[in-house]
Amino acid sequence: MSLSNIVIQFLNGLAGASSLFLVAAGLSIIFGVSRIVNFAHGSLYMLGIYVAYSLIELFGRSSIVGFWGGVLLAAVAVGIIGIVIEVVVLRRIYHAPELFQLLATFALVLVVKDAALYVWGAEDLLGPRAPGLRGAIEIAGRHLPDYDLLLIFVGPVVFGLLWLLMNRTRWGTLVRAATQDRDMVGALGVNQAWLFTSVFFLGAFLAGLGGALQIPREPAQLMLDLTVISDAFVIVVVGGMGSIGGAFLAALLIAEAKAFCIGIGDVDVLGITLSFSKFTLVIEFVIMAVVLVVRPWGLLGKPQAVQRGTGMIEPPLHPLTKVFWSAVFGLLVLLAFMPAIGDEYLLVLLVDIAVFTVFAATLHFLMGPSGMVSFGHAAYFGLGCYGAALAFIKLKLPMEIALFAGPLTAGLGAMVFGWFCVRLSGVYLAMLTLAFAQIAWSVVFQWDELTGGSNGLIGLWPSEWLKDRTVFYLAVLAISAGAVAFLWRVIHAPFGYVLRAARDSALRADAIGIDVRRFQWLGFILAGALAGLAGALFAFSKGSISPEVLSVSRSIDGLVMVLLGGVQTLTGPVAGAALFTWLQDVIARNTEYWRAILGLAILVIVLAFPQGIAGFIRQVATRLGLMRETAP
Repeated sequence: MSLSNIVIQFLNGLAGASSLFLVAAGLSIIFGVSRIVNFAHGSLYMLGIYVAYSLIELFGRSSIVGFWGGVLLAAVAVGIIGIVIEVVVLRRIYHAPELFQLLATFALVLVVKDAALYVWGAEDLLGPRAPGLRGAIEIAGRHLPDYDLLLIFVGPVVFGLLWLLMNRTRWGTLVRAATQDRDMVGALGVNQAWLFTSVFFLGAFLAGLGGALQIPREPAQLMLDLTVISDAFVIVVVGGMGSIGGAFLAALLIAEAKAFCIGIGDVDVLGITLSFSKFTLVIEFVIMAVVLVVRPWGLLGKPQAVQRGTGMIEPPLHPLTKVFWSAVFGLLVLLAFMPAIGDEYLLVLLVDIAVFTVFAATLHFLMGPSGMVSFGHAAYFGLGCYGAALAFIKLKLPMEIALFAGPLTAGLGAMVFGWFCVRLSGVYLAMLTLAFAQIAWSVVFQWDELTGGSNGLIGLWPSEWLKDRTVFYLAVLAISAGAVAFLWRVIHAPFGYVLRAARDSALRADAIGIDVRRFQWLGFILAGALAGLAGALFAFSKGSISPEVLSVSRSIDGLVMVLLGGVQTLTGPVAGAALFTWLQDVIARNTEYWRAILGLAILVIVLAFPQGIAGFIRQVATRLGLMRETAP
């Protein structure tokens, strides 16, 4: 790279860092006080762009007052939307388990996305360039847009204002105190409801401002929410949870890394062409993985005290009773007779439910008994898909053998990734799993020669004896039921009790001689391998696969399934997977706005049944005397 190119890419990185910092700072402030991992924060950024576009169109594209008035009013409007979200939804679940708060914010993502689809349509909307800043200045023989030069100063100015707000005002003192101990702040007479609402307004305002300022640089489109929230989470975690200074430093680091990857482009090393421009898809996750492995609490964060875990306190497990197994057997007999009473479409849906039941059960095994929350569990589902597909297509192995290449591939991936993941806990563990999942997705997405790249792989057909839809369904049902039953048996085996002990108190488990990390690592590998089995079944049921099977959205689907059913019950992931898959299928076939309906349904379930569907059924059965209080 020439000197001029280095200078320009450095300045481009500074401009990009401003918008990233605004979104991440808002997310960091909200998390610091409320302890809610707000998945809907990216939706607020997306709304900032859309609202700014509409207001600028209303006030006039060519007017300076119209443009900047539209940007500022859009940020205020998004802040007000944030207040509504906090008051109507989040205030009701502050004392619910953190994972259910996460589920509620994901439901908001679905609702906001379809609301934007209804108001602005599916087409990308190109905003105007800023009046008076439509030119460029020459630096080192290269041109830099005037607007980018402005953005370079916006980030540091906002950072300075936030520092003054947090360190020189009474409100800032209360926010910092609530970040340390919000219960003590409430005990001292501070109006926590007002404080939380004001914090959420500020966080939403910053997200909206970050989006509105991007209107001259990128179009408003419906995929911005998940794209931006991934970047924001990475920045917050790399910088240190709750640290605004850390968010600023991490935004600079990641934005500069992306800018220089673009500037370097393709490089030949020993006859091998390395495309750094493609590396931009995953560079922030590589940085996050490295930072979390070396400094688990982030660049400017503080080490966390050892926690009990993310789940609620559970009573001791009792052995699975004959009544329980009889009920399971009865359900399997009923499902086995479904081909006689249902059509072919019903069998396709039931195959999907069976596959995702295994996927959800493996994630539940990590989140419940093992106490390890994963935001990237789709990595092992996807590795299973591609492991089976490559064995079938490239190695020409029979379907029966290729099927088991899926769990083998996924298990190896879980063995590598899990070795690093089990060294962390809480949000940092969850984000490291996301980082590894995105790295795996990037490899699959860009390795055209092996994986087919974005086109994926086709031609995955079952063997002759399984081509009949009924036979294939019964085979999938038997394999899925066996996998779930095996996991349930493991949970009630000594290995499962060791995992529960490590989850409830790692210090006590270590004190009595349990090698906590080793057992958690083995549990991680087991869950990954069986998720790979689900992926292999999915691949042969669909006949083709694409990188989408490793995507963030697939991981989120798994989280939703587990949380809908209930983390505290063994049957929770089964009920959650069936309900979510059925709802998604039925609603998507009947309306364009299926996400909003699904999101509202999830919100109702979260608010009405915070223990999950299976947990609610168990609670009712216990009150009626139909089962013991601690039964599964």
